[in-house]
Amino acid sequence: MSRAMKVAIIDDEQDMRASVSQWLALSGFDTETYASAEEALRAIGPDWPGVVVSDIKMPGMDGIALLKRLMSQDSGLPVILITGHGDVPMAVEAMRIGAYDFLEKPFNPDRMTELAKKAGQARRLTLDNRALRRELSDGSVLMKKLVGASPAMVRLREDILDLGQADSHVLIDGETGTGKTLVAHALHAVGPRAGRRFVAISCAAYAEQGLARRLFGPEPEGGHLPVAEEARGGTLCLEDVEALTPALQARLLTFINDQGSPPETRIIAICNEHAPDRTVEDALRPDLYYRLGAHKLTLPPLRTRGEDILTLFARYAEQFAEEYGCEAPELGAQEAAQLLQAPWPGNVRQLINIAERAVLQSRRGSGSITSLVMADNEAAGPAMTTEGKPLRDYVDAFERMLIDNSMRRHRGSIVAVMEELCLPRRTLNEKMAKYGMQRSDYL
Repeated sequence: MSRAMKVAIIDDEQDMRASVSQWLALSGFDTETYASAEEALRAIGPDWPGVVVSDIKMPGMDGIALLKRLMSQDSGLPVILITGHGDVPMAVEAMRIGAYDFLEKPFNPDRMTELAKKAGQARRLTLDNRALRRELSDGSVLMKKLVGASPAMVRLREDILDLGQADSHVLIDGETGTGKTLVAHALHAVGPRAGRRFVAISCAAYAEQGLARRLFGPEPEGGHLPVAEEARGGTLCLEDVEALTPALQARLLTFINDQGSPPETRIIAICNEHAPDRTVEDALRPDLYYRLGAHKLTLPPLRTRGEDILTLFARYAEQFAEEYGCEAPELGAQEAAQLLQAPWPGNVRQLINIAERAVLQSRRGSGSITSLVMADNEAAGPAMTTEGKPLRDYVDAFERMLIDNSMRRHRGSIVAVMEELCLPRRTLNEKMAKYGMQRSDYL
């Protein structure tokens, strides 16, 4: 469950600090009080997870000077200023500097709570966006998101590490929900361009003329540079590349040819169309296809990834269980088999949805994972064909899932896992080695 938003209350008057703190604490905030701006600055740094409420008139450093210092170290920090009568012009100037809002004494406590809640929501969004940007620029974090021990996923991670170091353009193909955008970010993050811009645009989101302007200009539109210029020196990611018209394909080919070798801007193209009678090779002119597809990555569909299905389900179910404050549902043998046999037309994205619904219905004590999977695949339309699997594959996948779940539950305690699964130490070690599992991953 999400923790309460912090509020730092700064005022030289103790009674004011106490009353504001008490009111906001009753409203669900985690409050901290400071008698001076100098004291607060020692505690509030960049990415501080909260909102600041400060009086303007204080001895020493006043609220305006504090605001300037806070804005210089974190311009996204919401600062609400409390003003006395006649200080409104000063408060308006503070808004220009970057204050979130101001309250004039005497103020309505409910108005304080309303402002703090809105500022808290804005702060959460800012911090989430920052965390996402850091995550998308951290190659090691992104590679860990590409979960799976199946041969196809092992090979995919190796290909990403290899191609990440190259300058050549890359074409990413694969069914919907297989993680193509994540792979594009990973290719950028593990290579020498990681510190430069990664700019993505969906070619299917614009009409032809609008896409032409957004891609190539000639002039900035709506205050934004054309993405080809914005991505200069970094990576330009073209999602839905099959949606490019012949005229735009010609312009893109000219843009690529004008860059020379190695290219100043790397292009990662993503194909999202998978009609039975049409491929990306059919949609693109041959010379453009061979320039973009000098290196091609085809992502494996989930239904071919064997025991990865159970690993992914367990991981996402745990995440949702933590989010909703309940226990993750345990998979039985029949449910595990159902997950392994399902066609998964929506791939990992579909599995995530089912994991969340399984957690929600488990919290209510009703329903079954089997019925969720069957209903979801019936709603998706005609089922895809799935290849048969030997019984040994099902047994191995279920066995690996049981050991994985137990290791997670006991945070890597070998003794506890041995007792729960009734396995001698040597047998457990052999099975963990067989499935590529290491105790350090669970500590």
